[in-house]
Amino acid sequence: MLPLEGVRVLDLSRVLAGPYATMVLGDLGADVLKVEHPGRGDDTRHWGPPFAGKGEKRESAYFLSINRNKRSIAADLKTPEGLEGVKGLAAGADVVIENMRRGALSKLGLGYEVLKELNPGVVYCSITGFGPGPDETRPGYDFLVQARGGIMGITGFPDGDPVKVGVAIADMVCGLHASTAILAALHRRSETGEGTRIEVPLFETQLGWLANRAQEFLVSGEDKGRMGNAHPSIVPYQTFGASDKPIAVAVGNDAQFANLCRALGREDLAGDERYATNPDRVANREELVAALQEEFSKKPADEWVEEVRGAGVPCGPVNSLADVFSDEHVLASGMLQDVEHPTAGALKMLASPILVDGERLPIRRPPPTLGQHTHETEGWTPGG
Repeated sequence: MLPLEGVRVLDLSRVLAGPYATMVLGDLGADVLKVEHPGRGDDTRHWGPPFAGKGEKRESAYFLSINRNKRSIAADLKTPEGLEGVKGLAAGADVVIENMRRGALSKLGLGYEVLKELNPGVVYCSITGFGPGPDETRPGYDFLVQARGGIMGITGFPDGDPVKVGVAIADMVCGLHASTAILAALHRRSETGEGTRIEVPLFETQLGWLANRAQEFLVSGEDKGRMGNAHPSIVPYQTFGASDKPIAVAVGNDAQFANLCRALGREDLAGDERYATNPDRVANREELVAALQEEFSKKPADEWVEEVRGAGVPCGPVNSLADVFSDEHVLASGMLQDVEHPTAGALKMLASPILVDGERLPIRRPPPTLGQHTHETEGWTPGG
C-alpha cells in the first residue's frame, strides 16, 4: 500500500509548479484528477518539439515529464456545467490545488471560502506568482522569477552573462514546497479534522532557496556575484579541466585536501601554510586553483576520477545527458521505467526518486491524454 492511497487530489493547476506538486502526491499513491480545458488542455501539451507519437495523438515530452500517475478530465470552468461539475468534485476532494492568478478562482466561485462550506476538511493550496503585496496580481513565470529573485545574478561565469538554471528550478522547488505543505496539512487534519488554506508564492520560493548565498550577503553585505563552477566558501570545490574534458572535485574538509594533494603528487601544497585550512584556501583561492589545474591538465578525466576517488576525495565526471542515461548506476537504480502510453506507445520515463520500504515508487499510470478519464469520476463524491 502506498502512503497516500485513498487521498483524493483535485488538480486545477497547469504548466509546471502545480503539476509538479500533484505528481509528487500521485507518485506517493494519491488519486489525482487533473482538470483541463476541453479544447486546449494544459499549456505544456503544446510545448515542443520533441513530441512522442504522431499527428493529433502526439504528446509533448514536456507534458509527459510532469504528469505521470494522474487522470485527466475535461471541463470548461467558464460554463455553468463545467463549474458545477468541478465544484462537485471539490466537495469530495481531500486536496484542491490551483495556480491561477491570485483571486481568479474566487471570482469563478471556486475559492477557499466557498469550498470549505462544501467540504470543511479540504486542504486548499494556491500557488501564486508573488503572494500578498504590491505585485500580488502579477503572473509568475520561472524565467522572470529567476531573473528578479537573484539566482541568475549568481549563476554563470564572472566574465559572462547571467544564466538561468537549465531546468525551471523555481517552479519545481515551488512544487516541492507545495507538496510538503499539503502533506503537513493532511497530517494536521488527521488529528483535528480541520482543513487548511495554503499559499506558496513562486517568487518567495526563489528567494528561499538562495540559501547560503543569501545569508552570506545578509551577514557580510558582500555580493560575490557569479563564480562559475566554484564555491563561494569552500576551496577546492569546482570543476577542473583534465587533458580531455572537465571533472568535478568536491573537497569538504582539510583531510580531504591533504588526500587530494597526495593523489596529485603535490604534498607540498598540503604543507603550505597558505592552504592549511579552508578559510586559508578561500583567501588564497586563485593561486591554489591555478596550481591544481596545472596538475589536472596532465591526464585524462577517467584516470583522474579513479585516482582521486581512490584517495578518498569526492570526484566525478561532468556528464552529458547521453552519459547520464548510460551510467551504470542510473541503469541499475530503477529510475528509468518502461511505460506504455495509450497513444504515444512505448516510452522510457524517469520515475520518482523516492524509495518506500526499499522499493521504488511505481509509475502506476502513464501521463493521461486530454480528458481521458472524464467519465471515470462518478464515485468521486463526498463519502463515495
